[in-house]
Amino acid sequence: MTPLRFEQLYEGEWLELEVFLDTIGRQAQPPATLRGDVAGISSAQAAALYRRACEHLALARARSYPAYIVARLERLTARAHQHIYYRREFGLAHLRRLVVADFPRAVRAHKRYVAAATAAFLLPTLVLGLLVYTRPELILSVVSPATASSFEIMYSPSADAIGRAREASTDWMMFGYYIRNNIGVAFQCFAGGLFAGLGTLFFLVYNGAFSGALAGYLTERGLSSTFYSFIATHSAFELTAVVLAGAAGLRLGHSLLAPGRLTRRSSLVVASRDAVVLLYGVTGLLLLAAAVEAFWSSSQWLSATTKYAAAAGCWAAVLAYLTFQGRRAS
Repeated sequence: MTPLRFEQLYEGEWLELEVFLDTIGRQAQPPATLRGDVAGISSAQAAALYRRACEHLALARARSYPAYIVARLERLTARAHQHIYYRREFGLAHLRRLVVADFPRAVRAHKRYVAAATAAFLLPTLVLGLLVYTRPELILSVVSPATASSFEIMYSPSADAIGRAREASTDWMMFGYYIRNNIGVAFQCFAGGLFAGLGTLFFLVYNGAFSGALAGYLTERGLSSTFYSFIATHSAFELTAVVLAGAAGLRLGHSLLAPGRLTRRSSLVVASRDAVVLLYGVTGLLLLAAAVEAFWSSSQWLSATTKYAAAAGCWAAVLAYLTFQGRRAS
């Protein structure tokens, strides 16, 4: 059967279902509470039309029909499923499911993108860290002399609060600063995927190079004890979030470069739905990282040993959570 004949044969059924869904969409009540026919179609008839549309979608995919037919049936069946099997969760129940199953499962489902994002961030970190450690003057290729000097002051053992910016006088101010900064970095890594993934790779490499250069410079200056004890704990959440935001961006970029049988627009829509769960988790990790960084990492009354012990626990918890949590739900 040709695509044109296929479309002509079943167009009437698709239109019936579309009219039914459009009518329901204008109702004030949810579908589950509606009584009687809607647009001249009973609930049983609507369910039958939905099942038929699912069959047509499977046929269109199997026969490699044009992308516009597949895209139309995908939209139609998705809308019908939402209305016929009406279920909506709000509040704590939805949040709990996201935390205990959906987010870690999404991370594992995108493991190839996570691995690529990890490499794009980690390799520049190690390379620049070693280069700047052996040749400290190279830090000026990454930051200005004034910025390099400010980092030395921020991580000096004599500082009132380690890692605090000079314009911030309280931990609460730093909490807000960290949220703004971290979310900005994560958004760059994600949104850069719209440029075929090149923007994502750029921001991952840039942030990795900056982090490595800073670590190498402060280590060479003899500030490793304050610097590493400061970053050790919150980095479990912050660096993980940045990498996962990059993975979501790479997912977008891949959908544009290799849309398969879909149009690039449809492929991007599908990829965005996949990546949004990652972004929910990234947001939670960044909020947690900002709180730890502002109120724990900067504290001087805590010993370095205590911070390293907490950091080991946080890293182990994050890795175990992303690796094992929600597997039964999978």
